[in-house]
Amino acid sequence: MPSADLLRLILTSRVYDVAVETALERADRLSHRLNNTVLLKREDLQPVFSFKLRGAYNRIAHLDETERTRGVLAASAGNHAQGVAYAARHLGLSALIVMPETTPDIKVEAVRRMGADVVLAGDSYADAKARADELAASTGRVFIHPFDDPLVIAGQGTIAIEILQHRLGGEVDAIFVPVGGGGLIAGIAACVKALRPATRIVGVEPFEADAMHRSLEAGHRVALDRVGIFADGVAVREVGEQTFAIAREAVDEIVRVSNDEICAAIKDVFDDTRSIMEPAGALGVAGLRRWVERTGTTDARLVAVLSGANMNFDRLRFVAERAEVGESREAILAVTIPERPGAFREFCAAIGRRVVTEFNYRLSGRSAAHIFVGIATDSRGDADALAAALAAAGYPVVDLTDNELAKLHVRHMVGGRSSDVTREELCRFEFPERPGALMTFLEQLGGRWNISLFHYRNHGADFGRVLAGFEVPPADLSDFETFLQQLGYPYQHERDNPAFELFLR
Repeated sequence: MPSADLLRLILTSRVYDVAVETALERADRLSHRLNNTVLLKREDLQPVFSFKLRGAYNRIAHLDETERTRGVLAASAGNHAQGVAYAARHLGLSALIVMPETTPDIKVEAVRRMGADVVLAGDSYADAKARADELAASTGRVFIHPFDDPLVIAGQGTIAIEILQHRLGGEVDAIFVPVGGGGLIAGIAACVKALRPATRIVGVEPFEADAMHRSLEAGHRVALDRVGIFADGVAVREVGEQTFAIAREAVDEIVRVSNDEICAAIKDVFDDTRSIMEPAGALGVAGLRRWVERTGTTDARLVAVLSGANMNFDRLRFVAERAEVGESREAILAVTIPERPGAFREFCAAIGRRVVTEFNYRLSGRSAAHIFVGIATDSRGDADALAAALAAAGYPVVDLTDNELAKLHVRHMVGGRSSDVTREELCRFEFPERPGALMTFLEQLGGRWNISLFHYRNHGADFGRVLAGFEVPPADLSDFETFLQQLGYPYQHERDNPAFELFLR
């Protein structure tokens, strides 16, 4: 679509029948820390706590009378579903929403309270979309796409108009936008580049759901084999055809961030606003922080779009646990100390007057002790200096701060290693988190190989994470690998992970 036509659609959008013009607030604490003026675009303050209402309503409001009588249909795990349901209720239309079976009850009930019918299908958005396509063909309902539709893109683009109309002391230098399928950044980028081309548009994606980054790098749309779902609001395997075309022309760059950085950004937003973002909602802040650190930018006016606040309460413990690591305020170290009386006291003296956030230890041998320790730090550089100081004092140190096995599993396990275990193969798995899912997973594992280790902890996400050890004779390794591939769950070998070697083998 020509940029002039899209700008016209943005300027004539009908979003304000239901949406509100959200605040653009200064984040004082973050601004001071980053030496820039950081402004937060508060889309979490929409009636459905997400920007998705804008695009959904704009699309539905343009239906003709015949289409309205047929009703609307959508596939979504959360925010788009609520936007469609809210818009349909406002316009007096019938709405049917297909959601994955893994969708938390709080989101399903929110959609139902808005008067929409809900069908649960499959474990992922792709499964729900396939079922929605079947229902669209059989019922004649109008499918409302979550991002790859000109009217949806235009509805999201009204956010840019509001940002540019707010002066707050000067022009905006850069806008940081969460990216999933691309509808939000396409609308914002098209509008900003038409009206204020000097303003930089920066998309932000998780490393494990970076379809737009890979697509722009390749010059064509790239479909991911799988996506991480921590930031479920942007967990999209492939960006839209129309959104990609706009992004190629109007987006300056894509910044990718880790889940720990997202957790730290959630904490940043809470510290400044006392509001809790969902992971996708805090992506803009996470990307802004990483971009400032990489570029060394100071004295600029930077906007981060807070895209949503539909956070599952159970996920907060995971966020709080990982936020300190994401802020480089906790170092997680594996340290070897002598196994003798007084060694722990000597180690604490070597640390000095620092806060120990975590300490895990179990006697496993008489010569040396491997301890898992978390220590409060001021920065990544401070953590590196601490590790170097310990090494200089004669303590072998392995930095596990970025080790997922250590952070997800080892820190919660006690009991140490066992000399009775032989030929152990260690694997991490993910499975859809729904009632009975753990038992289903165990049944799939079967009983051919003895399970020597098992750790599962509900992290408040849509997917459960399991660490499992199997005793596999050398002659069975090929069959074991075939078994893993046929199991149907994403997995990763951890046999060479230093956390495994030190604490579990």
